[in-house]
Amino acid sequence: MPLTPLDIHNKEFTRGFRGYDEDEVNEFLDQVIKDYEMVIREKKELKEKLDQQSEKLGHFTNIETTLNKSILIAQETAEEVKSNATKESKLIIKEAEKNADRIINEALHKSRRITIEVEELKKQAKVFRTRLKMLVEAQLEMVQSDDWDGLFDIEISGELDYDKEPAENNS
Repeated sequence: MPLTPLDIHNKEFTRGFRGYDEDEVNEFLDQVIKDYEMVIREKKELKEKLDQQSEKLGHFTNIETTLNKSILIAQETAEEVKSNATKESKLIIKEAEKNADRIINEALHKSRRITIEVEELKKQAKVFRTRLKMLVEAQLEMVQSDDWDGLFDIEISGELDYDKEPAENNS
């Protein structure tokens, strides 16, 4: 057990013949007591500072641990967000490709249907043209026939009787 300043102060030495000068020894012991008290005080202050620093170190260690955990969580979250964004972008691309394929297929189907309709209309136009040509040719033949000349040669006699049946043509 270490000495205390009180132990030093209360220390009694036995006196011998021709011993040390008592005043000198007491003066020296007083100086030792003062120095020893100062060392003990400094030791106590240093211990308090050390305790404070240890407490601060513990606090900062807790902060560091918390920050490290936060960084890990942030990194994990960032990776998760990145992964989800990648998955979502792939889904969007797939959906866009499906829509593009559907639009292209619909356009091709419409194009084929329109092509068929155009061909049908061309056929109908040819048939119509042929029929119109035949009709016009028939009408032209009728107009060019001699029957018309015979109509101009017939004379109409005096009065017409509307109650009677029309006269039959002589030709």
